[in-house]
Amino acid sequence: MTATAAKKVVVFDYGFGNVRSAERALARVGADVEITRDYDTAMNADGLLVPGVGAFSACMAGLKQARGDWIVGRRLAGGRPVMGICVGMQILFAHGFEHGVETEGLDEWPGTVEPLNAPVVPHMGWNTVDAPQETEMFAGLDADARFYFVHSYAVREWTLEVGNKNIRAPKVTWATHGEPFVAAVENGALWATQFHPEKSGDAGAQLLTNWIETL
Repeated sequence: MTATAAKKVVVFDYGFGNVRSAERALARVGADVEITRDYDTAMNADGLLVPGVGAFSACMAGLKQARGDWIVGRRLAGGRPVMGICVGMQILFAHGFEHGVETEGLDEWPGTVEPLNAPVVPHMGWNTVDAPQETEMFAGLDADARFYFVHSYAVREWTLEVGNKNIRAPKVTWATHGEPFVAAVENGALWATQFHPEKSGDAGAQLLTNWIETL
């Protein structure tokens, strides 16, 4: 019997993300991982993971400089899997609003990343999530599974409406810190989490395993 080759995953290195933590977490669940910003390597990988730490505007500038906006767009146009983490999720939305500055995102989904309205920010630590039914992302996880968050901004309102019954609506997961916010989105080839699965222990490892199994 021939062993199944490990899935090739690129952690996109555009200067704004915990690439080493992501690399270790993906390797732990059996992926063949490479950290790179090389266009062809990122385009041809089985999966592309886009991390993100810092300000929305800075992440978008770094992503564009590395041609990451083109890579994400072209991969998704061809149904090639992409996963965004933390600010790597936020930049998938239409706009980010920080410190009085509005920045255009990748606009894969409508919506605006705004400051969390909570007594304590940043939202830092472990939290449960409210996942929808029949989600691949959270398969094998208990309802009380906890994930690690570090953020002060989030999408507070999901505005995408799918009128065509033949189009599968994205599956949106919510969490609460002062108010509800979007914690994850599963949308065909595009997955994203506001929390850090690479820092979320066994629960995060299960979620990354679920992603790898879709590649």
